[in-house]
Amino acid sequence: MIDIHAHFAEEGYDFPAEWEKIQAAGVKAVVLAGDNVVHSRMHRDFANVHDGAFFTVGIHPESAGKIFFEGMKEELKALALEKKCVAVGEIGLDYHYEGYDKSAQRALFIAQIRLAAELGLPLQIHSRDACADTISILREFKDFLTRGFLMHCYSYGQESLEAFLKLGAYFSFGGVVCFKNARRAVEAVGACPQERLLSETDSPYLSPFRGQKNTPANIPVIVKKLAEIKGVPFAAMQGALRDNAKRLFPKITI
Repeated sequence: MIDIHAHFAEEGYDFPAEWEKIQAAGVKAVVLAGDNVVHSRMHRDFANVHDGAFFTVGIHPESAGKIFFEGMKEELKALALEKKCVAVGEIGLDYHYEGYDKSAQRALFIAQIRLAAELGLPLQIHSRDACADTISILREFKDFLTRGFLMHCYSYGQESLEAFLKLGAYFSFGGVVCFKNARRAVEAVGACPQERLLSETDSPYLSPFRGQKNTPANIPVIVKKLAEIKGVPFAAMQGALRDNAKRLFPKITI
């Protein structure tokens, strides 16, 4: 099993015990998502000494307007060229909290879409409360999406799924699908083609067990729920998710 999106940097996990717990749960690969240069570097260092750990590089939209991207671009490029970097991300748009700067977020998103195309890497996209603008930018820059992209922690329901699919999207779902009131997430999983489906935890956030710190060791719980929604055996879902992950992120080697 694969956790396609998690965070370890500065999150207070107890290693090596946590990594041993993850492996014991049958999780063979974890992709650690970069949300700034420092965390991308920390995830690189972790991946370099842990079999089955991979990483992405990117700057989260909440940093837009607070950083000088051009000053960080060369370090991001150097990190992205390393063997275990599988994608540029997490990047995108986030209009959830007041005080966001749409113009700055757009500029940062586009700069990193261009960077991924230059490097020949897929994208991991974060999009919250910004569906229409995300689709608009991806359509505008669709020629830069030749390596594909992941809508991480997809939250827009089945009504927007087709628009993202037409642009080549994959979709990852996490602990939210396990909640009793997660109708929209469950419907989106049901509508998502199985060959575009991926599993994630977004650890340490969004645990399937409310009130608990999340961990990639919870991936089996999520995979079981995805299999239940799609009406397929657990083993078949495991295999499909593994194949999908390796198709979108060919640098994952497990």
